[in-house]
Amino acid sequence: MPVTVVDASALAAVTFTEPEGPAIEARLANASLVAPGLIWFEMANVCLTKIRRQPDEEGRLLERFEDALQLAIDIRPVDYLAVVALEKQTGLSIYDASYLWLSRELGAELVTLDTQLIEAEKGAS
Repeated sequence: MPVTVVDASALAAVTFTEPEGPAIEARLANASLVAPGLIWFEMANVCLTKIRRQPDEEGRLLERFEDALQLAIDIRPVDYLAVVALEKQTGLSIYDASYLWLSRELGAELVTLDTQLIEAEKGAS
């Protein structure tokens, strides 16, 4: 099973049934998912933002987030100094640089909807 690094933008699209969700879900199928630990903080923030925008949907959104927390995502540590160096090299946020660093470290595909992260990944190829 191939190892795939998933970021919060991609996981949120699947979790909260966004239009891009089905395409992302297909890319994640049959993969062993990994991410840095910050993914759950980012996902909690996405959930809270959605609740603030759609307060009537709070129960459904929390349920979807709870379901996501049950996914088999292997949380991996990152080399923080290397992430800082990668951020300086790419101009990405530290958060995004963490996903890119992990994908490089593992030689794994990175699944994201973040255009800056996609461009940085292409530049690394």
